[in-house]
Amino acid sequence: MTSGLSDEDIVGRVRQGETALFEVLMRRYNQRIYRVVRSIVGEHEAEDVMQQAYLNAFRHMDQFAGRAKVSTWLTRIAVHEALSRVRKTRPVSLDEPRADDEGSMTAIDTLRSDAPDPEQALLHSEASGLLESAVSALPDAFRTVFMLREIEGLSTTETADSLGLREDTVKTRLHRARRHMRTYLSQRLGAAATAAYSFHATRCDRVIARVFAALAADEQKPHGPSLRPATFV
Repeated sequence: MTSGLSDEDIVGRVRQGETALFEVLMRRYNQRIYRVVRSIVGEHEAEDVMQQAYLNAFRHMDQFAGRAKVSTWLTRIAVHEALSRVRKTRPVSLDEPRADDEGSMTAIDTLRSDAPDPEQALLHSEASGLLESAVSALPDAFRTVFMLREIEGLSTTETADSLGLREDTVKTRLHRARRHMRTYLSQRLGAAATAAYSFHATRCDRVIARVFAALAADEQKPHGPSLRPATFV
């Protein structure tokens, strides 16, 4: 019954009090949010960051003005939360790496293989894990762009909007990421790329349950979150 609702319709109805519909948005974009968060903080913190990002989005939904897509707005919130989290423990930057950072790509260089075709079946069976390792080895700036463009399938414009970058910058970083990923990775992992960093149903349910538990706790506070209707502009 909710599949025909647009993201904007859902946001409007959630702000009018139908808070349960927030689950629809989370399920629609859990995969994307997980992938972009995972590209910044790593596996061990991904779910916690997702949960907080969704809570931030819900609690500030009255600030959504409709100038960007709902999906882009959610992605921006997730990126901001991920960067805030990781900067507490280590330096991280989505700025262009310096020329002397090229040495950090040696981990990807070692992935090159001259394996004969008979091993193609084994390559496919391990493709997702291999791709994850290769993406994880990219510099922060390249990795997040690659994740959104190549794995999540966002357009250049959507990626630029989500990360607050110029489109030319996105194109340049994607080109350099592809170069470092090596020709054999892009040729042989094709179909497996969409399966990488899968966010399975059980994890999806867990994140959603945590978000609603936190929202329920908010309602018990004297001044819980208030979602007031607002006009999209």
